Amino acid sequence: MRRIQFLFCLLALLCASRVLAVSYPLPPEGSRLVGNPQIITVPPGNTLPLEAFAAQYGQGLSNMLEANPDVDPFLPKSGSQLTIPQQIILPATVREGIVVNVAEMRLYYYPKESNTVEILPIGIGQAGRETPRNWVTAVERKQEGPTWSPTPNTRREYAKEGKTLPAFVPAGPDNPMGLYAIYIGKLYAIHGTNSNFGIGLRVSQGCIRLRNADIQYLFDNVPVGTRVQIIDQPVKTTLEPDGSRWIEVHEPLSRNRAEFESTNKVPLPMSPVLRAAMQGEGVDANRATEALECRSGMPVNISTLQVTKSGHL
Repeated sequence: MRRIQFLFCLLALLCASRVLAVSYPLPPEGSRLVGNPQIITVPPGNTLPLEAFAAQYGQGLSNMLEANPDVDPFLPKSGSQLTIPQQIILPATVREGIVVNVAEMRLYYYPKESNTVEILPIGIGQAGRETPRNWVTAVERKQEGPTWSPTPNTRREYAKEGKTLPAFVPAGPDNPMGLYAIYIGKLYAIHGTNSNFGIGLRVSQGCIRLRNADIQYLFDNVPVGTRVQIIDQPVKTTLEPDGSRWIEVHEPLSRNRAEFESTNKVPLPMSPVLRAAMQGEGVDANRATEALECRSGMPVNISTLQVTKSGHL
C-alpha cells in the first residue's frame, strides 16, 4: 500500500490542475441528492495516469478508483470508459460553512445566500497522523504565503528515510503548504501544496490538502469565522421526496496501521441509522447489500421500485 501511494504521488507530479470546485445547486428541502455521473472515453494514444483525469474533472484519486475499480491507475487504456463520480449524496449535516468528510476525502463549502454547494477533493493525514474527525471548529485566520515549521517528530520520520527536513520552511513555491493556508482551530490548516499530488490520498501530516486552484478559491471566498465541521461518514443515505432510497458507500479509513497495510477491506460501521435505512420499507435488500460490498463511492438507488430523480418509474 505505501509503495503504491508513493508511485501515485510520482505520477501525479506530472499533472497540473486548473479545475475549480464542482458547483451544484442545492436540492430542495428533504432532498440530499445532487448532480449526475458522467462517462468519458480515454483519448487515443493516452499517456496520462488516472490522476490527470481526476484533476481535470475536479475529483480526488480515491474517488476515481472507487468508481472505476478495474482501471489501470498508472495508464488508463485508450478507448476505455471512465466514470466521473459527479453525483453525490450531501452529508447529513447542517448546510453551513465548510463540511469536511474525511472518509470520502471531499470538502463541501456552502457559500452564504448562494443556494449552491461547492465540492472539492482533498488529501488528508497519514495513518498515525490523522486529520481530526467529528470536530466542529471555525476559520481562525488566513495567510497568503504561509511558512511551515515541521515538528521534531516529522523531522525524525523524514530522517529515517534519509531526508533532511529543515526546522523552518519559508513562504514560497517550495513550501509544502503551497501559497495559501486557512487555519482552523489552533493546530490544523486547510492548505495547498508545492507538488500537486496527494489529492484523494492519506499523505499529509494531519492537515487538509487541496489542489492549488481549489485552495485559492477557498482563500478568496471563505471569511474568517466561518464554521468548519469535520465528519467521518463512509456511508451516506437519503430518502428523496419522490420516495426513492439511495446509499453511497466509500471505503472506510483504516483504524490502525495493520488495517492500513492490509489488502482486506476495512469493516463498515453499522450504526442504528444505517441499519434502519437498510431495512426500511421499500428497500431492495439485495441491491443494498451489493452496494455495501462494492463500495463504489457513488449513489446507488436501493428502492424496490426504481424511481428516477424526476419521479418516473
